[in-house]
Amino acid sequence: MKSPLSAARLRRALPTGRRAVAASVVVVLLAAVVGWAVWPDRPGFRTESAMLGVRSGPGGDEPVDLDTTFYLPRAASADRKVPAVLLAHGFGGTKDSVRADAEDLVGQGYAVLTWTARGFGRSGGQIHLDSPDYEVRDAQRLLDWLAARPDVRTDAAGDPRVGVVGGSYGGGLALLLAAQDPRVDAIVPIITWNDLSRAFLPENTGKPATEGVFKKGWAGIFFGGGGSAGSGPAGLSGNSAAAGPEGAPASAGAPSPRPGGGPGSGSSRAPGAAADPSCGRFAADVCAAYLRIATTGRADQAAVDLLRRSSPADVLGRIKAPALLVQGEADTLFPLAEADANARGIAAAGTPVRVAWFTGGHDGGSGPTSDSDRVKFLTVQWLDHYVKGTGAAPGDDFTFSRIAGFDALDRGLVATGYRTADYPGVTGDARREVPVDGPAQPVANPPNGNPAAISAIPFAGSLGSLLDGVAGDVPGQHARFESAPLTGAVDVVGAPTVTVRAASATGEAVLFAKLYDVDPAGAATLPDGLVAPIRLTGLPATIDAAQPVQVTLPAIVRRVEAGHRLRVVLATADQAYTTPVAPAVYTVAVDGAVSLPTVAATPIPTTATVWRWVLVGLLAAIVIGLVVVVAVVRRRHRRQDDSVHPEYAGIPLAVRNLRKEYADGFVAVSRVDFEVHPGQVMGLLGPNGAGKTTTLRVLMGLTQPTAGEIYVFGHRLVPGSPVLSRIGALVEGPGFLPHLSGLDNLRAYWRATGRPWADAHFDEALEIAGLGDSVHRRTKNYSHGMRQRLAIAQAMLGLPELLVLDEPTDGLDPPQIAEMRRVLQRYATDGRAVLVSSHLLAEVEQTCTHAVVVNKGRIVASGPVEEIVGESPSTLFEVTDQAAARAVLSRFDAVQVLTADDAGGLVVDTNGTARSEVVAELVRAGIGVDRVVPRRRLEDAFLALVGENSRGSGDR
Repeated sequence: MKSPLSAARLRRALPTGRRAVAASVVVVLLAAVVGWAVWPDRPGFRTESAMLGVRSGPGGDEPVDLDTTFYLPRAASADRKVPAVLLAHGFGGTKDSVRADAEDLVGQGYAVLTWTARGFGRSGGQIHLDSPDYEVRDAQRLLDWLAARPDVRTDAAGDPRVGVVGGSYGGGLALLLAAQDPRVDAIVPIITWNDLSRAFLPENTGKPATEGVFKKGWAGIFFGGGGSAGSGPAGLSGNSAAAGPEGAPASAGAPSPRPGGGPGSGSSRAPGAAADPSCGRFAADVCAAYLRIATTGRADQAAVDLLRRSSPADVLGRIKAPALLVQGEADTLFPLAEADANARGIAAAGTPVRVAWFTGGHDGGSGPTSDSDRVKFLTVQWLDHYVKGTGAAPGDDFTFSRIAGFDALDRGLVATGYRTADYPGVTGDARREVPVDGPAQPVANPPNGNPAAISAIPFAGSLGSLLDGVAGDVPGQHARFESAPLTGAVDVVGAPTVTVRAASATGEAVLFAKLYDVDPAGAATLPDGLVAPIRLTGLPATIDAAQPVQVTLPAIVRRVEAGHRLRVVLATADQAYTTPVAPAVYTVAVDGAVSLPTVAATPIPTTATVWRWVLVGLLAAIVIGLVVVVAVVRRRHRRQDDSVHPEYAGIPLAVRNLRKEYADGFVAVSRVDFEVHPGQVMGLLGPNGAGKTTTLRVLMGLTQPTAGEIYVFGHRLVPGSPVLSRIGALVEGPGFLPHLSGLDNLRAYWRATGRPWADAHFDEALEIAGLGDSVHRRTKNYSHGMRQRLAIAQAMLGLPELLVLDEPTDGLDPPQIAEMRRVLQRYATDGRAVLVSSHLLAEVEQTCTHAVVVNKGRIVASGPVEEIVGESPSTLFEVTDQAAARAVLSRFDAVQVLTADDAGGLVVDTNGTARSEVVAELVRAGIGVDRVVPRRRLEDAFLALVGENSRGSGDR
């Protein structure tokens, strides 16, 4: 029977498959380059992360802290409000599970609020399984927060313009929130449930959940994933698959999120651990229900009622937000029938609904790229129309897909999409009857359900073709009924049905019905590992007295080729389910035929149908694109050359408010601000992990900053900026072609710059390297020190105006270090400058004119080296005769000798006596004075600034 969903045709862009990418790569690259050149300052986004305190619970007064991140397009403001998306993660995940989806959606112009659901990650509270009183009310408070944002579009006071997207656990939340809060404007629930009790206690003859067969495998993973504060299995995260135009995934193209004044305020206390280790962070009633079901294998009515409270099944009629329901065909947790029930319930209330099936799911991931692209397109198309208010109505076409084979380029799976105007549900448009034969057969139920057949393992999908005859259907524990070879192919789309009979001396039996596709060679495939558990009661002792029972098999999408046979299997045990403990023998039979649902659908056009048009337009696009690219890039370069910050025009390097935060939230550089002026040798100092290397990597364009600006001679530093040619660098160690000599490596490097040979100054660079004849040897035979010297010479090719060196003396011997000291001091002349990072503080003290001290990502001191070292009450006198010097110094009343060393040095506290007077007295006594320096060294100042036990922040 057809659903009440009305027919509509989707006008849609053609998906982009991998073959199209290979064929039209030039066109795509040209379009990307043109776009980048024309809009050099592409809009990005900013993020705000915080612990948000909300109140929920049955009375709405129980506090909980939620870990949130808010993504906002940079162009959004109070004058330019944007619609919002509430993006929920899957069970066992956190807000980071949907980070990529959030970045895709914010790139489409949406403000996106993500959060870690209560009971997971850093959020507080306990897990109530998407309870309307807890998780749903939490989400309502998030809607309140969105409505209060000045940059989020609203429909009325307190009513944000918002869509809700989520996968699995997040998908259930989307449905329940839309039923409870009319402010939701559209929803996209993905791979989620209709009735949680039926999902975990399925029974495919129509019995209530109290008679269902416990899905222990998935239930155990759920409770394992919620048993601790950390995230659970990745496959439960249920990422939402949001993207751009079909066939082209959206890309935010923006920096990684960074913390800062996030949604609202709330305490940042860590979530507490549950007292009962068997419950983890689950609420007591949820845990108790699970323990009862897991212990007995049966659900009582109280447990079913609790699961139903967390199910959309009873509230679908209250959903007024247009719903795009996306469900996976490879899903033994929430099969296609769950989305079907949701679609029918929502449509019955007159709410627009669209259903899309794809080849992934909890067991199949996101499916092939071509299939996931289709789902991404449908998601954004739905949100754009119903939330953003752009684009034509998507309609309610039903789309599904099927694995079509392998890609010729990378051997990856390829899916073909299909569509039809009417949603046929799992019953199909029509039915194809295929007779199956076989006598009634006895089957044994093993004690304690062991050994058991393995049809599917959570996240692993179907194992039928791999385990058949090994650990699949166990001999003696299953019965087979087969058809004749099919005379023509059959496209199955929906839930097949079959009529079975069973007899048991105990009066009941638990069976698992399966439908295999058997090829002419006898290899059997169980589509996506899907089985239909059934519990039969009131059975007679003999099969002749057994009554027929119709079993609805799991909905599938599969093409059964001509010559293949269908095999119906009735098994007594399955590893994924709980079965009766007591051993028993049943007799089973299959009557008549397997009824296969079919759908009259048309293929969604792929790139193969437009291949000739791509070829026709390719040459024209290349010619036109090259002309446009050359013209625009030249204009862009001229704009860059003219864009000089007047304040920094004469300064080799100015770093302003630099910040670098990585995707996992680690902040390597928090706030770094300094300048390097002409003639300076600037030392960048700090303990391991302070942020030195990260600062240099950002400076060289090896990584993008989260915030802040860098100017080189007034030019803002961006990837590909021409001003980079004025910088020479050695960062993160040298890299050379091992089969080339040192000289050839230098020549190859310079050729790659495209600059004239005369500008290279090879002789000066080679003199600096000091490799002698070794410069003609292959670099694979170089020692570490030789490679380091060659790398320094490469950095100095062309005598760049700013030289950036990371640990330049690494691998050099003492004479080479001394020479390097002199080279750097000579280099910083004629308007040139040097920035050097080193952990050898004595060398920095002797080499550098200025220093910046960084600790834990922040500057703790900067300025001339002598100012950082500061004054000292003690002085080091290096003399030719220590004993004689002691005698002379003893004549001074205020002078005291503190320590002496083996190298002829005396550390003296002059106590106000002028050093010149002390030196004069020593010289008059005939004692040679080689050096007089303040006793306090840079190392002493450094340790005073950062602490002797400082380890920085874990630099990257």
